Amino acid sequence: MIIAAIRKNVWDSRVLTRLMLWNDREPQDGPTNMAVDEWLWHHATMPVLRVYRWSGDWMSIGYFSKAAMVPAGRAFVRRPTGGGLVDHRADWTYTLVIPRGHAMAEMPGAASYEIVHRALRDVLVAEGLDCRLIGQDGSDASAFCFEHPVTHDLIDASGRKLAGAGQRRGRQGLLHQGSVQVKDDRDGMRALRLAERLCAFPESVEMQPDEAWIARRCAEVYAHASWNGKK
Repeated sequence: MIIAAIRKNVWDSRVLTRLMLWNDREPQDGPTNMAVDEWLWHHATMPVLRVYRWSGDWMSIGYFSKAAMVPAGRAFVRRPTGGGLVDHRADWTYTLVIPRGHAMAEMPGAASYEIVHRALRDVLVAEGLDCRLIGQDGSDASAFCFEHPVTHDLIDASGRKLAGAGQRRGRQGLLHQGSVQVKDDRDGMRALRLAERLCAFPESVEMQPDEAWIARRCAEVYAHASWNGKK
């Protein structure tokens, strides 16, 4: 019944009663960004929207992707979520963490994916971009994420994919990692506008992840060849 009610009003998107907005302005390398996202997934007690930057020319691949798809010489990190290959040199990257017990963490993946991308569509349209949600998976089988739009991704008038994401669920809740292939070069307000489309009154915060926890996860997982090259 909760899912049905949310989907009935999915265009409104404001399904969160509380949301912490963390505009993480310090650029980080790929392993650190993934470790911080995982730290939030494990430790956040309230929904958190993190918007972040990359230090260097990083790419990321989905959990089930093959490392061989990465162009020779490019730095890359494997995400804990799904999806394909994403180039982060000129994108706008965000992560949404929804702890277990909140409605978005309990609904089917397609429903939560649609809610986030409808909110993001409203934000991009307000910026003057012509975009819409795709109704079904694209036919291109490319491993590069932005050459292969799937249901509820955002595309422009020509069919070019503008925004996609990967999700993962666990006992902690929902981890949603997204990328927009259009930088926020207008007024720097995209993060706040997206937060306001998901929650009526988001709260801006500065979070301090456990540095020892982050360093350990980078060394053991996200910077380790056994993780990044395992498929």
